[in-house]
Amino acid sequence: MARAVPEVALQHGDERARPMPAVGMGTAEFPVVPERTRGAVLAALEVGFRHFDTAVLYGTEAALGDALVEAARRGLLASREEAFVTSKLWCTQCHADLVLPSLRESLRNLQMEYVDLYLIHWPISVKPGPIVLQAKKEDAVPFDFEGVWRAMEECHRLGLAKAIGVSNFTTKHLDNLLAVATIPPAVNQVEMNPVWQQKTLREYCAKKGIHVTAYSPLGGQNWRGDNNNVMESPVLAEIARARGKSVAQVSLRWIYEQGVTPIVKSYNKERLKQNLEIFDWELTEDDHRKINQIPQKKIVTAALLFSPGGEFTSIDFSDIEIVEE
Repeated sequence: MARAVPEVALQHGDERARPMPAVGMGTAEFPVVPERTRGAVLAALEVGFRHFDTAVLYGTEAALGDALVEAARRGLLASREEAFVTSKLWCTQCHADLVLPSLRESLRNLQMEYVDLYLIHWPISVKPGPIVLQAKKEDAVPFDFEGVWRAMEECHRLGLAKAIGVSNFTTKHLDNLLAVATIPPAVNQVEMNPVWQQKTLREYCAKKGIHVTAYSPLGGQNWRGDNNNVMESPVLAEIARARGKSVAQVSLRWIYEQGVTPIVKSYNKERLKQNLEIFDWELTEDDHRKINQIPQKKIVTAALLFSPGGEFTSIDFSDIEIVEE
């Protein structure tokens, strides 16, 4: 039987956006195998997921859209409204005149009339061109916070994005954005887990009414071949043994208890099921004390988005870095 997932309220200026299910399924996978993504989304729906996260960069919008159409045909979803879908604007599209066309293209890929949440993927703007993970450093240009955000607000006003937000924004980036925003961002999606806890950013977002969602909640994105400091954490392993849970469940439960929504990626049906089994138990004060003492290490940095050679000619790298203690 599918598990019911709690929802969290999103503030969207003076109005409330549609509630967001408290756990989302991530669909970032390289290389993309559409049939694999489609099958995983259907499996996720069967166990109770209703919140799905994609991006134009991932190349999984079409597979996700196909899966949701198939789910409606099968009766797994009563209607489009039962699924909460997030997509994201890539760096090459972070130009005022490209935001709306980019969202329309994502909607065509998804076979949808709107997304529930549309995010600026990074506080980085690159010259328009093909959507690739790594750009040339000399192609980075100053980020037009006002122009890009005005275009995001237009997407919302047109009803194409029920809510708008950002991803990988630090407090400095949010300061720049809030100085020009008519509609504040509803969400900031950032790397967060027990090994990178984002305390400063979370406190800031709480004061500003911005909900935080967490990517890499299980310590993924180790493109450099590092160890997974979440899944291999002796502290989390000790807590998991004491609770009769998995390390993954302890990490997801800890994130949930911070008031943050984890976006967790698995294509395995049993692990998908386990990732929703975090709502009927709690961590203890001692568990929290131990987790708070875990040494901190960030995996994803702005440097990963650029080719190793070359140099920045139009921007200062410190303006785009996302590492914040």
